[in-house]
Amino acid sequence: VQLQASGGGLVQAGGSLRLSCATSSRTSSNNAMSWFRRAPGKEREFVAGISWRGGDTDYAEFVKGRFTISRDNAKSTVYLQMDSLKPEDTAAYYCAVSLWPALRGVRSIASYRYWGQGTLVTVSS
Repeated sequence: VQLQASGGGLVQAGGSLRLSCATSSRTSSNNAMSWFRRAPGKEREFVAGISWRGGDTDYAEFVKGRFTISRDNAKSTVYLQMDSLKPEDTAAYYCAVSLWPALRGVRSIASYRYWGQGTLVTVSS
């Protein structure tokens, strides 16, 4: 089982980044996927989730209107487009594969079977 997250980096406030998480089709097929983040000194928190067909999404309040989650099942990849980035978005971002196809318990860490290694996003002011 392998989830490979990429796309992190250093960006100025107001800028954009696009994160990608590549998995094997066997890992993510028929499962919802999400992005979480962990800022220094803080707990891991839910950012965004998408159902396995991509028809349903959920976002944390602090990213609504700025971040967009999407997936390409043909490529077994989930994306997180991050716009209007703020310094408080600085964190390690992790992708995860849910136990469920729909957004059941999407905001709970306990709902996830597999986790990626994280990609670091740093937003400068």
